[in-house]
Amino acid sequence: MTWTETEYLAILHGERRRYAWVMRRHGALADAEAREAALRNYPYEPSDAPYRGLVFHDEAWHWAMSAIHGERYPVEHPALLQPSPEYLALD
Repeated sequence: MTWTETEYLAILHGERRRYAWVMRRHGALADAEAREAALRNYPYEPSDAPYRGLVFHDEAWHWAMSAIHGERYPVEHPALLQPSPEYLALD
């Protein structure tokens, strides 16, 4: 998918914000640690990078839950499969 730079940055910042929220709320990270984790997991990719934005194919909720509970979180923690109402309200 191709986005304008403005669209890409809006998506990137939104995913970073949501990822950091999950890491604070469910991963018990402090604010600074959650922001750092979000930056690591959602680095800026230049417009000519192959597969730019591929990380966006799943929500930040999924990537954060995978980081907290492991890749098997949907099986081991089925209640976390769907984002919480609080997470959905972030938008």
